[in-house]
Amino acid sequence: MELAVWAVASGVASFGLTALWRGYALRRGLLDLPNSRSSHTQATPGGGGVGIVAAASIAAVGLAIRNAWAGAVDDAVAVVVLVALALPLAWVGLRDDRQGVRPWQRLVVHIAVVGALLGVLAIFRPAMAALALPAWCVFCLAWLSGVWWINLFNFMDGIDGLAAMQVVTMLSCAALLAAWQVPQVCQSVIWWVMLCVVAATLGFLALNWSPASTFMGDVGSTWLAFVVFALALTTVQRGWLSVASWSILAAVFVSDATVTLLRRLLRGENVWQAHRSHAYQRLARRASADRTMAHRSVGLLALAINLLWLAPLAAASLWQPQWSAACLGLAYGPLLLGVSLLGAGSSDAQ
Repeated sequence: MELAVWAVASGVASFGLTALWRGYALRRGLLDLPNSRSSHTQATPGGGGVGIVAAASIAAVGLAIRNAWAGAVDDAVAVVVLVALALPLAWVGLRDDRQGVRPWQRLVVHIAVVGALLGVLAIFRPAMAALALPAWCVFCLAWLSGVWWINLFNFMDGIDGLAAMQVVTMLSCAALLAAWQVPQVCQSVIWWVMLCVVAATLGFLALNWSPASTFMGDVGSTWLAFVVFALALTTVQRGWLSVASWSILAAVFVSDATVTLLRRLLRGENVWQAHRSHAYQRLARRASADRTMAHRSVGLLALAINLLWLAPLAAASLWQPQWSAACLGLAYGPLLLGVSLLGAGSSDAQ
């Protein structure tokens, strides 16, 4: 019960801090202004992800100190390292939200932080035997995956509530599956940090669900993406979950962002330029002329896919590991086809 209080407090604190930041952003004019490439129609305070970062980070460090005091030093150190490595991403994201940062500067930070995570925690090592690849190859694959995940998650934060909802469903399903696989994980600080991040994101989502009164901004999207990636690899290292199960849970975002990027690259477009050609953005424009209903409809569709299709497939891949390849195919096949048919990556004018 005491540990559950930390999660509840994280959610309440996130809601309060997000509301405070919204007021500050309104006073300082830190607004995301609508333009021809945006999916919103009114000037809206940005950078609301500050509330998630602050609340979840404080809760995680508090839990780490509690566990270190109780003698679980290794877990506590892992959590503190995770929080410390994530903060530079939040700082650069906040700068980008407020005054803009060049794409290559953001990318350098992403590469450095993911590399540091892999090097410090050495969480890529358990994958070596499973993939039958040299250590350096596994390390590079993990590095590339982490950098791509951070950027694709940022790309997918384009309509009200979608990115926050994705974090809530991914981490909630992962925590439940981990507890099903290894019941004693409920005593680990890592598992409770997952729930604290879920709670903090829910606190923010209360103000970000359509019609959003604040946006997450890069400060929240890059921080959350990195934390999800770090928690995913940590749970794989500890044998709670598998690479396949996490890949399945991420399939909605990975499918849309990857198809969109590849199509834009093939047309020679500037992939760093803002656009509205992701499948979820195109679907939102088709769903309803009313922005609120359109964003809610797309968010609820993604939620249904996550819970009714992807979560059972992730569970099946854990229950019968020999089914992992088939489960991955069932997860990604329909989604890749669906986002392609919706025109992911096609010209905004189409």
